[in-house]
Amino acid sequence: MRQGPEIWIRGPVAAPEPPDRGPNTPEVPRDPAPAESEGFSWIGVHGGAGVTTLAGVFGGQDCGRGWPGPGDPSSVLLVARTHAAGLTAVGRAVEEFRLGRVPTGVGLDSVVLVADAPGRLPRPLAQRVRLLESAVDVHRVPWIPAWRLDGTHEGPPRGTESLVRRTRRVR
Repeated sequence: MRQGPEIWIRGPVAAPEPPDRGPNTPEVPRDPAPAESEGFSWIGVHGGAGVTTLAGVFGGQDCGRGWPGPGDPSSVLLVARTHAAGLTAVGRAVEEFRLGRVPTGVGLDSVVLVADAPGRLPRPLAQRVRLLESAVDVHRVPWIPAWRLDGTHEGPPRGTESLVRRTRRVR
């Protein structure tokens, strides 16, 4: 029997409600939910993605390239540069979330793509970004020359309004 294509659901997905068990059926005890910190965790999918800079500008927990630890927020923002290797790495990471190969309780909030150079993306890279956007929420951070000189104290740059709204909503 042939199966149809898998369907991806964008955004947070609530756990399904348990079926109505009737008035005489005993309640099945649930494991207590782990203590979860408010906020979000930045995870770089490759070296030099910009996690530390983004955490300094937008707030949140800088997890480097590792998973959030105990007490860290479980809502994850994956970070990658917009070069070919970065887009490949973030595609693999999104696939790991889709297949459930991530630690229990860790959830993918969105992907943050940091420009690897000034100007527009070459067409093949822009097509890969569009494909990624069809599967998950993507926020873009433009090339910021001042960040090369540690100009992160100026706050979020223009062009990142959707990411500002996203990070403020999660805080």
